[in-house]
Amino acid sequence: MRRFWTVLAVLSLAAATTACSDSGGGGGNTPGVTDTEILVGTHMPLTGPAAAGYSKIAPATKAYFDYVNANGGVHGRKISYKIMDDTYNPATTQQVVRELVLQDKVFAILNGLGTPTHTGVLDFLKTNRVPDLFVASGSRSWNQPDKYPGTFGFNVDYTVEGKILATHVKQTQAGKKVCFLGQDDDFGRDALAGIEKVLGPVAAKQSYVTSNPNVGPQLGALKQAGCQVVMLAAVPGFTALSLGTAAKIGFKPQFVVSQVGADLTTLSRQLGQSAPLTEGLISDNYLPLSTDEADPWIQLFKKVNAEHNGGAEFDNNIVYGMSVAYLFVQSLQAAGKDLTRDGLVAAVEKGGFQGPGFAPLRFSARNHSGYGGMRLSRVQGGKQAYFGTVLETDDAGGPVQPYTASPAVPPQNGIPTAP
Repeated sequence: MRRFWTVLAVLSLAAATTACSDSGGGGGNTPGVTDTEILVGTHMPLTGPAAAGYSKIAPATKAYFDYVNANGGVHGRKISYKIMDDTYNPATTQQVVRELVLQDKVFAILNGLGTPTHTGVLDFLKTNRVPDLFVASGSRSWNQPDKYPGTFGFNVDYTVEGKILATHVKQTQAGKKVCFLGQDDDFGRDALAGIEKVLGPVAAKQSYVTSNPNVGPQLGALKQAGCQVVMLAAVPGFTALSLGTAAKIGFKPQFVVSQVGADLTTLSRQLGQSAPLTEGLISDNYLPLSTDEADPWIQLFKKVNAEHNGGAEFDNNIVYGMSVAYLFVQSLQAAGKDLTRDGLVAAVEKGGFQGPGFAPLRFSARNHSGYGGMRLSRVQGGKQAYFGTVLETDDAGGPVQPYTASPAVPPQNGIPTAP
């Protein structure tokens, strides 16, 4: 009997130790980390209403990891990236993220895509103390370090972007009736909040849900309201749908579109023969455009795309995916060889990262928001190109102002080191 209780005590101690190590990452028992591998996971809309363009992001991220792995990995470990299709459905997102964390025991969730989808897993990831890095959305929800200490954004937040786009509209479309169409979630609401901080209340506003691929009533209402400028917070499929629907009903406003729904390659593919409807579209971005052959980051990413991504059609989604991967590798470098979850979060909060972005990354213990500024773009002659200077602001009442620091250049071998 004494031997039974001794064995039971040993088993209880082992279980407690395992639970402790699984919760946050200490020593050699960090979930997802071995001497040779780092396993991370993501949820992405490989199919479904947001798949257009976005389905290319995670494969591009993986391609950059494969490039790093082929050059020795990070501190002797290779990065494995498990990509799960959530179809842009919040219920499915919860299922696949639970699988990644509880079954696959990933070290971190990286670049999970979508405002409505990722919002539903924040508490689960916090409870399980899983680093939740560089969410693929500009929701302000990711920047809550007190409530969600392990979650960090990547995109410029939608309110900051709304202020920047609205400032351009205020300067160039004075006196015109400005209206809004946005996704019926925090994506649309955050974007509208930024727009109205600069312009005041818009003349008319409409929303859409991704489960209903029909924006005829919304565009008809905006036409009836006499809108001359339509500011759009939409994923690419619904940007294309809005442009096509407007054309069908003879509605010709100036469209000003959030960066996440404005990749020209994706829109042109969605519109087909109607691709010229993108002419004049105004948007913005914070990363080099895929068509800028002279940019050293584009040269690096095209090389990686050719060698490790099957030569996929190169667009801004691929630039985005590889930029996320570059930042994650840099974060791993900064976290050091004795890799733990807490150590990774601390390394990101320390900041100092340099990458392809035009504006600064704002990571600190008090700011988890990601990039802080953007540059305006316009489609002209069938090409998307930047104009003006990089602009930055906050998501409150701060001014929109130029950001003038010189952009970083990639290291010669294309693999980052710690800041």
